[in-house]
Amino acid sequence: MCCFEVLLNDFMICKICGNAHDHKTFQVREMMFGYREWFTYFQCSRCACLQIAEIPADMAKYYPANYYSLTQSPVEHFKNPVKNAIRKLRNNYAFFGNGILGRWLYEKYPAEYFQSLSRVPDLTRTTRILDVGCGAGALLYALRESEFENLLGVDPFIETDIEYENGLKILQKKIDDLVGEWDLIMFHHVFEHLPDPLEALQAASRLLAPTGACLIRTPTVSSWAWEHYGVNWVQLDAPRHFFIHSLDSLERVAKKANLQLTQIVYDATTLQFWGSEQYRKNIPFMSEQSYFINPSRSVFSRAEINQFKQKTRQLNDSEQGDAAAFYLKKN
Repeated sequence: MCCFEVLLNDFMICKICGNAHDHKTFQVREMMFGYREWFTYFQCSRCACLQIAEIPADMAKYYPANYYSLTQSPVEHFKNPVKNAIRKLRNNYAFFGNGILGRWLYEKYPAEYFQSLSRVPDLTRTTRILDVGCGAGALLYALRESEFENLLGVDPFIETDIEYENGLKILQKKIDDLVGEWDLIMFHHVFEHLPDPLEALQAASRLLAPTGACLIRTPTVSSWAWEHYGVNWVQLDAPRHFFIHSLDSLERVAKKANLQLTQIVYDATTLQFWGSEQYRKNIPFMSEQSYFINPSRSVFSRAEINQFKQKTRQLNDSEQGDAAAFYLKKN
């Protein structure tokens, strides 16, 4: 370890377990928008949580006006009544496992964020659901169109409160600002963006009904992709991702919030392959060459994408995918 790394370690205290010794440090580029600025991350030698060494003072630059989760209004996707009917059949299967046609549609057009709800105990259309960091509320809007009744979204980064014609409300608030009681509190690929994950989970624990559930879908360093791609791993997403948890570190922070981890389901996508391979080739996520923007103009053939799909299934089945759904309940 060089003198610079020793000096860095003296100032790096893991915010999850408090360890201050023998961390591994990494230099990671911003590659979503192609700024290519460098940020220091370190991985705790005790709990293995990977975290940014210093959060930038102004994060606005890294969440510009075209940041996808904040700008994509879901309304436009629900204007076709035929598509709505098909979508409802698929989603009904994803939520409750009902319907042969719904099963076929789900297999053809999967949606992991919907199926993650199917493992929530006692889920019904009257379950009180809070979605934290939901952006414009795409998932909640789909739930509302599938006749879920008690829904609320919060996101401090939207410009103003949103109230859709179907009755769904999204508030410009943090979870700490809320009162009330919820049966299900969800963090869909939000937890890694939070500057204080313990504070957020403590708020969730306070708001959960006694028999309620907390669902966290997030990237994890307990994965093949982190070991294989290292600093080119797409899920590092510097500097927006502050904490990328290991299984150990997430369980530690859950316990501090009086929550118990009950189940882990790996639900990684092909992003772990094509996104990381692009970063290896110096292609930003939002580039015109990106598979996300222009699949037909990307560097990947259809055969390669199909290989990524097959490998993703294998990694999830062997619990090595780079993202997972974590289910928690109150102790």
